Amino acid sequence: MVSLKRIYTILGLVIGVLILGLVAFTTWYTVDESEQAVLLTFGKVEEGVEEPGLNFKLPWPIQSVEKLSKETFSLQFGYEENEDGVIKEFPEETKMITGDENIVLADLVVQWKINEPSKYLFNADNPEEILRDATSASLRSIIGNSAIDAALTSGKADIEADVHDLLSQLIQKYDIGISILAVKLQDVELPNDEVRQAFTQVTDARETMNTKLNEANKYKNQKENEAVGEQKAIISRAQGDKAARVQAARGSVAVFNELYKEYKNNPEITKQRLVLETLEQVLPGTEIYIMNDDGNTLKYFPIRPLESAKETTEEGVKKKDE
Repeated sequence: MVSLKRIYTILGLVIGVLILGLVAFTTWYTVDESEQAVLLTFGKVEEGVEEPGLNFKLPWPIQSVEKLSKETFSLQFGYEENEDGVIKEFPEETKMITGDENIVLADLVVQWKINEPSKYLFNADNPEEILRDATSASLRSIIGNSAIDAALTSGKADIEADVHDLLSQLIQKYDIGISILAVKLQDVELPNDEVRQAFTQVTDARETMNTKLNEANKYKNQKENEAVGEQKAIISRAQGDKAARVQAARGSVAVFNELYKEYKNNPEITKQRLVLETLEQVLPGTEIYIMNDDGNTLKYFPIRPLESAKETTEEGVKKKDE
């Protein structure tokens, strides 16, 4: 029969081995690059561990470790896509009223990550459920203050930005250790085909109106530019005519002044010269003779033949030089 002392000895050895094994396997832990850890002492948060590698702690149950992922998570609101790419929609979740009292279906994706593991673990029982409810409240609030045209067409970017801001404020207020990275609207559509068709017709009409307005503005700008160019051309021609007339007037004044000087020196000769020049202008091509009748012999001085002879002589000299 085994003695009681031996039983106690064996039992003590077993307990010692178990304790040593427990100590050996629970006094260290590893954190990889995609993880972050929280160290707990008797259930109380001591510190967060974000550096990857091997770490040591007191054995369980004195200290324990909770590990969480550093990855970016996606919350699909209004639909669910499985691993095979099959999408299941939840229209009752996405049906909401716009600011101008129209019904739309809006779903989105929220990208988020855990930035404070201790708060994520202990400040709320189900942080992801809180995030989903906050997303629903934020989206419905922004859509409820937006017109249907903005929600369906050009206002989606503004709606995304407003939802992101409001959701970030709510999550910060709830203090559950989550940060919102991005909000992306997936689909904003009308609830049935008849309403979609009517809205499409309205949108097409609006686009046609905008196209016509743009064409009219383009034609208006073209005509205005042509008118401005024509105006500048007329002003430029007028300024050129003005300058020419001023210069011509100045030339006439200069000629008159020279004639007046000659007239003062030789009034009779200047008078005769002016008469001859005037006759040449009034009767172009007429033969003009200067005649002197003293009662005895009529003498005349042919002007044109002398001029012709002078021109012939000048042409001969020019040809000879060549």
